[in-house]
Amino acid sequence: MTIAEMMEKMIVLCDGSLHDINHMIGVWTYARTIGQLEKLDQETQYILEAAAITHDIACPFIRDEFGHTNHKRQETEGAVMVRDFLASLPEDQLERIAYLVGHHHTLNNIDGADYQILVEADLIMNACEKGWKLDRIFPILCTDAGKRIASAVLPAD
Repeated sequence: MTIAEMMEKMIVLCDGSLHDINHMIGVWTYARTIGQLEKLDQETQYILEAAAITHDIACPFIRDEFGHTNHKRQETEGAVMVRDFLASLPEDQLERIAYLVGHHHTLNNIDGADYQILVEADLIMNACEKGWKLDRIFPILCTDAGKRIASAVLPAD
């Protein structure tokens, strides 16, 4: 499945929620950019982009079912849902994407550049959406590209 096909499929899944669609596109754009600037290999970049597109796959379901989008529930439900959504991918890719989706709000034990960049991209997008200042997320940023991008888009004080 190409990244474009995945994106189209997620847009359809978002069922007209412009907030969800714009958030997904923003996280994907930041993840793609940071990954390329950090010179990820092609396989890791693909996994990163797939995880960025699907990281909030569970949000529409959780919102409808429970009236909120609790982070832990997003991770738990999302890791299961993404396996069905991307079932055509090779098992090793699917396993890593499901792991990333299932941990994208977990800030400890980050075990790879794809995981770190996904966390950074989601944090940057959330900060932009919620009007957070740079100092709120800067200590979590580890990549040089993530730090530069966050510094460019978020107010310092």
